[in-house]
Amino acid sequence: MDITRLRTLRELARCRTMAAAAESLHLTPSAVSQQVAQLEREVDVALIERRGRGVVLTPAGERLVAHAERILTVLDEARSELALLRGEIAGELRVAAFPSIAVAVIAETVRALRSAYPRLNVVVLDLEPQESLSALGSWQIDVAVIDDLAVTPDENREHYALIPLTQDLLHVLLPIDHALARRDSLTVADLRDEAWALDSSGSSFGEFITNLCRRSGYAPRINAHCAGFEMVAAMVASGNSISIVSGLRLVRPLPGVIAVPLLPDIQRGVFLAYRKGERDHPAVNVFLDEAIYTADRVLG
Repeated sequence: MDITRLRTLRELARCRTMAAAAESLHLTPSAVSQQVAQLEREVDVALIERRGRGVVLTPAGERLVAHAERILTVLDEARSELALLRGEIAGELRVAAFPSIAVAVIAETVRALRSAYPRLNVVVLDLEPQESLSALGSWQIDVAVIDDLAVTPDENREHYALIPLTQDLLHVLLPIDHALARRDSLTVADLRDEAWALDSSGSSFGEFITNLCRRSGYAPRINAHCAGFEMVAAMVASGNSISIVSGLRLVRPLPGVIAVPLLPDIQRGVFLAYRKGERDHPAVNVFLDEAIYTADRVLG
């Protein structure tokens, strides 16, 4: 089977539309469609079904993608090992991370690796922790960055190992002219009468914040269900809402808002997850080491 066609099918399975897969692969949608059609002729079975503007895998397609993941991983490992023999680290490394850690640490990690290892292609996927672990288990990615809100860290898990990356402290995000903005610290109970903006794109974090409020005796009055942190920050800066946010979001300046520490300290652990036995894989090894170094340098 043609490796390029297998890679295209794998990307289509991840992206769910021809257009998104084409953008990811730097192809046209018609080229993606042609490659899948050629692969279907080669194996003599339908691999996808078109549903509206999207596609879903047939049972045969799901099985072939599972095999393709393993095949492509082995090929990348072979390239990495041969490159190591030549004194370089190369190939493709796929990393999944949730947005706040991606902005605070992973982007800078990738920049450093691109500079040090020009032939190593690090591909970053925006996934929530539970999705990341599923992708790690199905060989869709090589490293997952997760937290302990949605996933209970356990060093004895059968298929993957964990390395602590950082501890993330939560803060209250307020408009700069808010009555509570001059406080040295705040409790969840102090926010009972406020209108809230919550990032609903990552359900585990939003649910965690909602449960914090409930444990303090009230349900938050949410006036903005946001599909990303950018909208949360805008709603707070405009004076419409307050929020509780990850300390990782404070690495970069946020105009029009102030962050006040939340007491008692509420923190979540952030971890690097990888498949057991792959710590010595050259690309995995340099990524883990660089991410730990970057987190220590950026976050302290």
